Amino acid sequence: MSLEQALSSQSTIILRQTRELAELFGFETRNKYSIELESGLSVGFAAEQGKGFLGLLMRQLLGHWRTFTILIFDSTRQPLLRAEHPFRFLFQRLEIHEHASGAKIGALQQRFAILSKKFDFEGPNGEIVFEVRSPLWRIWTFPVRRPGQSRDTAVVEKKWSGLLREAFTDQDRFRIRFDDPALTAEEQKLILAAGLFIDLLYFEKKANSNRG
Repeated sequence: MSLEQALSSQSTIILRQTRELAELFGFETRNKYSIELESGLSVGFAAEQGKGFLGLLMRQLLGHWRTFTILIFDSTRQPLLRAEHPFRFLFQRLEIHEHASGAKIGALQQRFAILSKKFDFEGPNGEIVFEVRSPLWRIWTFPVRRPGQSRDTAVVEKKWSGLLREAFTDQDRFRIRFDDPALTAEEQKLILAAGLFIDLLYFEKKANSNRG
């Protein structure tokens, strides 16, 4: 099953980050994710680009503030989407493009908030298509809603993977649930990218240490 088929036919997708052994010793490596069905079948993966010394140095010094690109691939290793993160000290942003055509699908933009985790989904023309407003005490749950609506369109949840898995390699695991059957393919791709954005924004260890 291809990634695009999975997004159109499945109500739940799993996004699982794989951490390497070096990260146990505080050495930040490229972000890599497996995209799976609930059964465990792999339908794609995502990987941060930039293997050179400069990319390595920026990861160590700037964490999630740095400029970086993540490519999202099909299970056949064909790149489908490109997620670009511009340099930001405040209000992080992730811009999503179709890889083949370069067409912009939309963007994820962090907003100012004190007692909540808050960011918007922008459409290709900058219009707000979804919002995430999650109170601080709901640490691992991110409801996605259309502006002005109280019903969830989708939900991104960080899932507990077990003590050993959390402590060692498979550090972060997210369940992305599509609740609205009327979601378009582009909207589903944006919500998939939101899993990456949430991990980078709220759970990446280097980002947290930089903020502290």
